[in-house]
Amino acid sequence: MLENFHSPFDATVVSLLSASGAEIVGKTNCDEFGMGCVKDSSLGTDTGGSVRLPASYCGIIGLKPSYGIISRWGIVSFADSLDCVGVLARDVSTTKRVHDIIGVYDSRDPTAAPPHIRQKARQLIEDHLETLKGDSLAGLRVGVPQEYFPTELQPSIVTPVRTILDQLRARGATIVPISLPSTPYALSAYYVISSAEASSNLARYDGIEYGMRVEPPPGANLTKTANVYAYTRSQGFGKEVQRRMLLGTYALSADAFENYFLQAQRVRKLVKADFDRVFCIPNALNAPSTGPVKPVEGVHVLIHPSAIQTAPALPDNEGCSQEDDTSTLDAYVQDVMTVPASLAGLPALNVPAGKGADGWPIGVSVVGQWGSDDLVLRVGEVIERCREDL
Repeated sequence: MLENFHSPFDATVVSLLSASGAEIVGKTNCDEFGMGCVKDSSLGTDTGGSVRLPASYCGIIGLKPSYGIISRWGIVSFADSLDCVGVLARDVSTTKRVHDIIGVYDSRDPTAAPPHIRQKARQLIEDHLETLKGDSLAGLRVGVPQEYFPTELQPSIVTPVRTILDQLRARGATIVPISLPSTPYALSAYYVISSAEASSNLARYDGIEYGMRVEPPPGANLTKTANVYAYTRSQGFGKEVQRRMLLGTYALSADAFENYFLQAQRVRKLVKADFDRVFCIPNALNAPSTGPVKPVEGVHVLIHPSAIQTAPALPDNEGCSQEDDTSTLDAYVQDVMTVPASLAGLPALNVPAGKGADGWPIGVSVVGQWGSDDLVLRVGEVIERCREDL
């Protein structure tokens, strides 16, 4: 659809990196409009796991920041309430450098967290960051959600995750088993919400103003504009994008809106409430605007496997596109571990944890309260050192 389109301006994140001396070398081969979990780039968008899953599969760092911390202005939209610009890098320190440069307020992005909310989040986690100074993790409470070890999880993934938890415990951290009961419903809610928003966002690609344009054949029986619209979208979008747009359009229809879209939004609210309940750091988006915030019992971060399996095999036939590989439900289940943090807008970091029985990389995810990106990155650095000590 946008094969021959050249944007007349840079996205905010690209401008910020260029101004700081980074060299933008080009684009990688990604899933169409970000609708997939296999391909992404060293600066990409994460809607339901499109940064963390490729990072897990490749044995590198992948960060999805708190929603609203990094500007989305200039980014091609998939689902506005979920999309986050993320970072993939070889180590946590590089990831943090990039995050610190691009994680600034941008008034052009209507979904950006305002400065006073960012400051409130920094104040709420300031005392907790002191826990991670030095080699000791005394005082750090790490939650392990039981729902993130489903039956679909490859058995060989569990051992590296346990090893990381043992290393953190040896450094003084307290490992706390927790429950996030709404997790089993998160994936279904995610696909309803993301598809609904995608159907709305992608309506702009109509073959009229910009992008691909396909003229109707002679004798077409619709109006000129309707024919251009229909033929352009039929040929310009791949099968996976068309599939999600149709699902989203149905979810927003009068007959299905209450049963699907509104129900998915209710599930999303429950998922957010689950996270707020287990974290000892209050959510800056919900905390009172005045007066002291009392600490509550809970954990500082969560740790769980990033994916239910190691990197999936490429299609057998050479040149086969990702859209052919996503024709089964198995492809959608890949997001089951990463989607909850996306629905809640929380920072989540994939860190390499070792290799599975097949020799391919395994990742663990560190998830924190909204706005605690620095805390998540600090824990990621500790996990990196744990890996070096093994």
